[in-house]
Amino acid sequence: MASEKRVIEASGRSIEISSPDKIYFPEIEATKYDLASYYVEIGDVLCRIAAGRPALLERFPDGAGKNSFFQKRVPKNAPSWLETTEVMTPNGTRSNALVVADIAHVLWAVNLGCLGLHLWPYRSDDPDHADELRIDLDPQPGVGFDEVRLAAAHVRSLLEELGITGYAKTSGNRGVHVYVRLMPQWDSFEVRSGAIALARELERRHPELITAQWWKEERGERVFVDFNQNAPHKTVFGAWFARPRVGGQVSTPLSWDEVDSIDPETLTIQTVPDLVRRRGDPWGSMVDQPQSLQPLLDMAARDRENGLHDAPWPPEYPKQPDEPIRVAPSRAKKS
Repeated sequence: MASEKRVIEASGRSIEISSPDKIYFPEIEATKYDLASYYVEIGDVLCRIAAGRPALLERFPDGAGKNSFFQKRVPKNAPSWLETTEVMTPNGTRSNALVVADIAHVLWAVNLGCLGLHLWPYRSDDPDHADELRIDLDPQPGVGFDEVRLAAAHVRSLLEELGITGYAKTSGNRGVHVYVRLMPQWDSFEVRSGAIALARELERRHPELITAQWWKEERGERVFVDFNQNAPHKTVFGAWFARPRVGGQVSTPLSWDEVDSIDPETLTIQTVPDLVRRRGDPWGSMVDQPQSLQPLLDMAARDRENGLHDAPWPPEYPKQPDEPIRVAPSRAKKS
């Protein structure tokens, strides 16, 4: 009979894992306890990126591939040592969110059935400044990973042209994310403006491969640069966390050489710890070398001077002053 609970040690605390033998990733027969053990193994590299960030909980009581639900608030019966902070969602709802203070906090979330965590783009001690630019390369239907690789290379090249270093990771699914750690000087509105400018310039240079079009009907079979992942209060699935896929795939930081060669499907909770032991952390220098957003803001200012307005916002956000009409082009023509 499966044991009812096991204890795992992390960050100087003993964390109980209930139903430890429940299969969470059926394709690789990995259990809830296997997931907890994975986070302990890669705790140092994960916390280097995620420590101090608020996190949105998505719970999968029966593991990957099963039903899930988001939990905005930390439950009232949470342990007294758990670090939390007040956050606001895009629709203005305030809630008390988990802070990734250390791996013990991650294991507490795992015990609730969270496979990974969705992170805010700021630290809990400085909510007014977004210190991450998150470039989400989202392949549209009909687009393969080779095209995503090429799009990521173009992102890297453009950033380097601007004097900015980008750091790549797999999304854990079909895409690639490129991160830039920023000096804490700009808010999310400014970071989103920089992301829009980057997306538009990439589309100008590589129109057959890359699109900055928000409406799906205009994207075609291209890689969409989802600039709205940088909107205020928007969370993104964190680096080193396991995605809710039956194969246990991990959103894994990579070197640029690995982006060109590695199969993202092979990056799982069973393989990633050994990868880290063999080659270290390709994002190791990112945190200690924050960069300026100003080159992208200058690009955004040039776009505005040339008559370009804001890009559309997601539907859950209030209408913005310089935003175009928020309706799909086909519907606008009909009306």
